[in-house]
Amino acid sequence: MDPMNPIFLVVGTPAVGKSTTSRALAARFPKSLHIPVDDMRDMVVSGLVLPGAVWSDDLTQQINLARTSVAHMALTYHQAGFVVVIDDFWDPNHRSDYQTLLSHPHLHKILLYPGQDEAHQRNLQRSGENPARAYIDEGIQIVYQQLNDIISQLAQEGWAVVDTTILSVEAAVTTILQLTANEG
Repeated sequence: MDPMNPIFLVVGTPAVGKSTTSRALAARFPKSLHIPVDDMRDMVVSGLVLPGAVWSDDLTQQINLARTSVAHMALTYHQAGFVVVIDDFWDPNHRSDYQTLLSHPHLHKILLYPGQDEAHQRNLQRSGENPARAYIDEGIQIVYQQLNDIISQLAQEGWAVVDTTILSVEAAVTTILQLTANEG
């Protein structure tokens, strides 16, 4: 594997620093692209469906469209010599939504996994009294319930699980680079 041209898929619960960490990770390379899946979804002008406890068919379709588009964009930029860093929230559909990327030999799968209390604290710091805070806290609870049951399985599937509870952004990036240096 060419270590100068990887693709990183950085996932985690809401409010754990995926975008901040992904942007800082991309900045460590001389030619890179950061693709937040949320930004792709925000391009929907009318009819955007937000995630909740129960996923509708429309939400599933929109998330699949965003991830498929991001995967194609990542591969296009990767072929042009860019390091690509995708950030997305965790959900069990990653396995099917990112099928084209999961088998790519240059892909590094990263799960940011601070303690759940830390995730809620980061959401409080980020959202304050904004009404979105409760919605995001609910998302954090749902995702941690899912992840707690499969975390060891993910590690066996090649996911680098990074506990960022006490790590600064730069320390998290350094940890990611150390964990992925010998992959491939």
